[in-house]
Amino acid sequence: MKNYSAIFILAMLSSCASIRRHNEQRASCIPPDQLKEDVDYAYAKLQQMHPQLYWYIPKQELEHKFDSLKQTLNEPLTPLQFYFKFQPVIAGIREGHLSLRMPRKKFTKKEIKKLEHKKGLFSRFEYYISNDQMYIIQNNDSIENIQPGTEILSINNVPVSDYIKKYRSLISSDGYNTTFQPYFLKDLFFNYYTAENGLSDKATIETFYKGEKHTYILNRESKSDTDVEKDKEMKKRTEDKKLNDYVAASNSYNRSFKFLDKDSTIAYIKVKSFSREYSEEFYKKTFSKIKSAKASYLIIDVRNNYGGSLYEINNLYSYLTDKPFTLIKPSQVTSRDVPLRTNYFRKSTPLEFAFKSIAYPSYFFAQAFSTYTKDGKVFYKMKADKPTKPNKEAFNGKVFVLINGGSFSASSIITAKLKNDKRATLVGEETGGANDGTVAGFYSYQKLPNSEIKFPIGLLLVQPDINFSDSKKGVVPDVVVHESMQDIIDRKDPQLDWIMNEISREKIN
Repeated sequence: MKNYSAIFILAMLSSCASIRRHNEQRASCIPPDQLKEDVDYAYAKLQQMHPQLYWYIPKQELEHKFDSLKQTLNEPLTPLQFYFKFQPVIAGIREGHLSLRMPRKKFTKKEIKKLEHKKGLFSRFEYYISNDQMYIIQNNDSIENIQPGTEILSINNVPVSDYIKKYRSLISSDGYNTTFQPYFLKDLFFNYYTAENGLSDKATIETFYKGEKHTYILNRESKSDTDVEKDKEMKKRTEDKKLNDYVAASNSYNRSFKFLDKDSTIAYIKVKSFSREYSEEFYKKTFSKIKSAKASYLIIDVRNNYGGSLYEINNLYSYLTDKPFTLIKPSQVTSRDVPLRTNYFRKSTPLEFAFKSIAYPSYFFAQAFSTYTKDGKVFYKMKADKPTKPNKEAFNGKVFVLINGGSFSASSIITAKLKNDKRATLVGEETGGANDGTVAGFYSYQKLPNSEIKFPIGLLLVQPDINFSDSKKGVVPDVVVHESMQDIIDRKDPQLDWIMNEISREKIN
């Protein structure tokens, strides 16, 4: 028992020292020569491991971007300052999954616990970004009685438009898609802002609403005992929460199902993230209910779904077809040893490291024999690139799929496949992820040697098994229906309404 206590104390001390070292390094300035070394290191790793580096940008143009960046590195920079200069170049590669990790301040467990007993400063609002403007569209706590539709003009006297222009350059979607950025930027805006300005307990915002300007002071309030107990209750995992993949942080479910009419002819499935967790049981029970109800229509909503598990979308597709199918093409990698570069021991506690060490030989041999060569190219073995049989509970009626610019990665892969196979009518706006696939799957987590910025590089070229379009854009809907900010504020859904009206017309006919 004493040995375990000693190990625990050593682990805690090591963790505290690691956090202190990280924050000191984050605040230090790095000489220009070392910053240039990091740029060269990153490019070398991309050339070595990224299977489709020049898909959207010619090699000569990309090399020019890297060289131009190095010419601007003439003075020492902190890792964060370096990030804001380097990330726009990485975003220029136009691979939505490819991004440097922002060097953020780390907090001790004591600091985190203290923050958990306080409410958010900016996170208590919901936002909408259009061009260089940011609006509050939801204020559930009625903070300062700020009304939905209020534009935020400035934060602590800095124009919000300046931040948006700066942060937009950090975000890349796949190819030349333009719908992804507003969705992703509204979700990441205050991550960037906090990294740049620190975590404060107070902020002054200037707003504009119905022709009038107002100034408000936002404060980070302490949670009441009731709020703290409510948080604890939300974290408890009930069977229903497991099945629908409950996310306590947002107080919402990743998956949900219901019928939209009294006679249960229209089934509706909403998937906010393909997390895979409990997904098999969810789809099994859901499609059993749909079949028992003899529903004629199915609406699948993957709006604002940034993607996730290939396994889950392969399983979902098996419920939507009456014949064997292949979801994706064979996934290309740059070399046979690439699967062994996935940082097996990453983020391991001392105890996890011990268990992983025991399991490592099995992992090594599994990964070592996970590739094969064909026509001079190397591919990684994936279940989703093999023929899959339709599920016995498969739905045979008409399928509609709701998509928007927040539909990314796995959401784009399954919708591109459904459209190619003419199995569904896509309604909404162009997806944020590419029609022809992306580079992701699993990652090699690199760390730049001097700035210590983390740089995960996707290793698999994942493409839906469809006719290659070479559009360099997202999946284009069959029916384009836009959603305005006022629609969101008024809780209207013109995209879903279009489908419901179309179903009503079909029923009449």
